[in-house]
Amino acid sequence: MWVEWTIATRFLREGRAQSTLILVGIAVGVAVIVFLTALINGLQGNIIDRTLGTQAHIKVQPAEETNRILAPADGTVHLVLENRRAQRLRSINNWQQVRDVLDTLPRVTAVSPVISGPAFARRGEALESVALVGIDAARYQRIIPVQDDIVEGVFRIGAGDAVVGRQLALELGMRVGDKVRIDGGQGRESVLNVAGIFELGVRELDARYVYLDMKQAQSLLDLPGAATLIDVTVDDIFAAQPVAARIARLTGLKAESWMETNAQLMNALRSQSLSTQMISLFVALSVALGIASVLSVSVVQRTREIGILRAMGTTRRQMLRVFLVQGALFGLAGSVLGGAAGYGLVAAFNTFGPRLFYIPVEPALLVGAAVLATLTGVVSAALPARRAARMDPVEAIRHV
Repeated sequence: MWVEWTIATRFLREGRAQSTLILVGIAVGVAVIVFLTALINGLQGNIIDRTLGTQAHIKVQPAEETNRILAPADGTVHLVLENRRAQRLRSINNWQQVRDVLDTLPRVTAVSPVISGPAFARRGEALESVALVGIDAARYQRIIPVQDDIVEGVFRIGAGDAVVGRQLALELGMRVGDKVRIDGGQGRESVLNVAGIFELGVRELDARYVYLDMKQAQSLLDLPGAATLIDVTVDDIFAAQPVAARIARLTGLKAESWMETNAQLMNALRSQSLSTQMISLFVALSVALGIASVLSVSVVQRTREIGILRAMGTTRRQMLRVFLVQGALFGLAGSVLGGAAGYGLVAAFNTFGPRLFYIPVEPALLVGAAVLATLTGVVSAALPARRAARMDPVEAIRHV
C-alpha cells in the first residue's frame, strides 16, 4: 500500500492548483452540511424543549366510556341510533398499582399521578375559570420542574397553600400572600393562600393552572383518593409512541404520547429533517461530481506517466488503488477543513447571532461528516480509477 500512497500524493502535489480548488469545494460543502445540520438540530431541540417543557411525554388516562347495547331476552335485534357518550371526570382504577407498574418499565424515567379538573377562582368581584392540578410535588417536579419557573414567592403546596400562574395572578389582581377562593361546584369551596406565582411561558397555562396538593384537589373535585391521569416521561422523547402503546396494552388504559397530541409539531419536525437530508444529499452529490471530474482530468493529463508505471510493473489493482487513495485524501482533507469551518460558523452564530436559541455541535456530527466526505471521495474516484487501471501500457506511452 506504501507504493500506492507515494504515487497518489505525488500526483496531488504536481496538480496543486486543481487539488486546492477541489479541497476548497469539498470544505465548503462539508461546512454547509455541518452548519445546516447543527442549526436544524438546535432549532428542533429548542422547539421540543419549549413544547415539552410544560407537558409530560405520555399521559395515561381512564379508557373512554362507551354505550353498551343490551340484547333483549327474546333474542330480537333493535337498530338504535346513539350519540357518543359524554365523558365525565373520573379516577383511574387502582392508580397506585398502575403507578408502581409504570415505575418498573424500561425507558420510563419519571411517573407522577395527577388529579386535574375544572373550577372557578374568585377574588372580590373577579371570577376566572381555572384548571386545578393536584400533584405529588416530589414526583411531579421530575416531570415539569415548576419550582424553576417560580417568579414570585416560593413553590409550596398543601396546608391551604397553592401556586398560580402569572397571567391568572394579573387578571385577579393577586400577589404572593393574598387569598383566593376556589369553587369546585356544588358547594365545594376552599380559600387558598397564594404561596408562589409561576410563569411556564405558555399563556394559556399561566392563565389557568392552579397547583395544589392532591388531597385539596380531591376534595374540591369530589373525587376522594382519586387520580384522573398519570404523567410519564421517557429517556428518549422520540420513543414515547411505542412506550405509550406498551402502557396501553399492559394496563388497558388510554395512553397518549406527545406525538399524538402535537401532530402538527411532529409534521414540522419531519419536514425540517427531510429538508436537511435533501440539502446534504445534493451537496454530497456536487462534491462527488467535483472529485470525479478532477480525477478524470488527472487521468488524461497523466496518461503517459500511468503507462510508464504500468510498464515498470505496477499492476492494475495497484493503479486502481492509487486513484482511490486520491479520492479518499480529497474527502478526508476537505472534511477536516470543512468541519473546522462549520464549527466556526456555529460558534459565530452562538456568539454574534440573534441568540434566539443555542446551537450545540455534537462530535458525532463532525465524525459523520468526515466519514461521509471520505466515502464520497472514494466512490467518486472509482470511475477514473477503473479507467486508469484498464489502460494498455504501450498505448498510454504513445499518448500525446
